[in-house]
Amino acid sequence: MKRETQNILLILLGGALVKIAVNGDYLRYVKPAQQPWIIAGGAVMVLLGVVAVVRDLLAARAKAPETAGHDDGHDHDHDHEDGHAHSARPAWLLLVPVLAVFLVAPPALGADSVIRTEARAPASAAAANAAAFPPLPAGNVVPLPVNEFVSRAGWDKAGTLDGRTVSLTGFVVHAEGRVLLARLVISCCAADAFPVTVHLTGTDAARYASDAWIQVTGQVVPGTATQANSYTPDFTAASVATVPTPKDPYEY
Repeated sequence: MKRETQNILLILLGGALVKIAVNGDYLRYVKPAQQPWIIAGGAVMVLLGVVAVVRDLLAARAKAPETAGHDDGHDHDHDHEDGHAHSARPAWLLLVPVLAVFLVAPPALGADSVIRTEARAPASAAAANAAAFPPLPAGNVVPLPVNEFVSRAGWDKAGTLDGRTVSLTGFVVHAEGRVLLARLVISCCAADAFPVTVHLTGTDAARYASDAWIQVTGQVVPGTATQANSYTPDFTAASVATVPTPKDPYEY
């Protein structure tokens, strides 16, 4: 690969990293805490690429008078001295994924990932010690992250969810004749994502398409989150409403 191609790729890749870090698309790949590192890494790549371009231009300008002074009328084509032409076209194909990041941000993981990966209750200190789950706050409807709801349903021996109306937000998954509400939980990045799921009952949730984002209110059916069903509790939904896709689609 020629130096010019390397420098352009370096600048474009660094610019792509800065772009997704600024506009929030990075949340489709990593946790929010990674944003400063993405910005720093992208800025360093852009800086290195610019320095390399400037250095090459200065070197070519300094060499130009020497080349003119030693021109003997012969055309020296170093690229063809051995009779072989080295095309740079394959190297330029590396621009395709970089431009894709610039122009089209890939969607976050969704229903397909949930179907391919077994759901589970998030591991936590609370799972090892049921007493670590604090009581739910007061209120007629308590909003909860799906991963906390599933953890409580699967591990909490004190029954802090029993009889309480909660609100959950996630995307719809149709699997094996059931309608699930799901979220993907990540520790670092999308590569380590695993799903947490809730089985929706008591409402016509089947009319929503897979990957549609909804907010449901209702109550857990006690004792339904077990290892046998991958810690997927039954949830008797009293109401369902569509919501916009959140900027940050993952839970942590």
